[in-house]
Amino acid sequence: MVAGGSGRRFGGRKQFLPLAGHPVASWSVRAARTVADGVVLVVPAGGPEDPTGALDALPAAGAEGDAALGATTVVTGGATRADSVRAGLAAVPTDAAVVVVHDAARPLAGAELFAAVVEAVRSGDVDGAVPVVPVADTLKRVDEGRVVATLDRGDLVAVQTPQAFAATALRAAHAAGGDATDDAGLLEAAGLTVGTVPGDTRNLKLTRPEDLALAEALLAGAPA
Repeated sequence: MVAGGSGRRFGGRKQFLPLAGHPVASWSVRAARTVADGVVLVVPAGGPEDPTGALDALPAAGAEGDAALGATTVVTGGATRADSVRAGLAAVPTDAAVVVVHDAARPLAGAELFAAVVEAVRSGDVDGAVPVVPVADTLKRVDEGRVVATLDRGDLVAVQTPQAFAATALRAAHAAGGDATDDAGLLEAAGLTVGTVPGDTRNLKLTRPEDLALAEALLAGAPA
């Protein structure tokens, strides 16, 4: 569970803000626990802003139980997203067959979505699986403020997390270092196979402050 970002575009570390009575990251951890034997939570280095106080109650590395955000292991992230994922991956038991990577800033990913990507990998047909949704907007390529091309959106999709991977494939993709906006990109660069499952339009990523209000609205009536 990647929760090590600075939230620069949001204006603060949104992953620990309250959302419908719980820290944002706890919603993601709860969903992940429906398919995972354990959850490695990657937190920021250097005294993160934590308005809920949730980090103070997190279990120590390797601890069992469901304290605070529900993580079973907590590690400190790195300078980039890929560095943070590698820090979390290092804490995953070596006998794990499937590893799921999820951005804590997507608190509305449901248990069904986690199950779908895991099942796609367990089928053995792909090295990784990602949820995707069709692109609704017209997409254009822009150079120095001028439109230079209109893209055919027919074969374009928007990619979400959670993303599931065969553990050996994910470790191999990260072994060379490198960076990407998601882990599937590292597998693609390594020549590995990434499949897709239907995503969820409700599975928004908290990027701007108004996204938190939208998430609150979508969670209205959800079980506590």
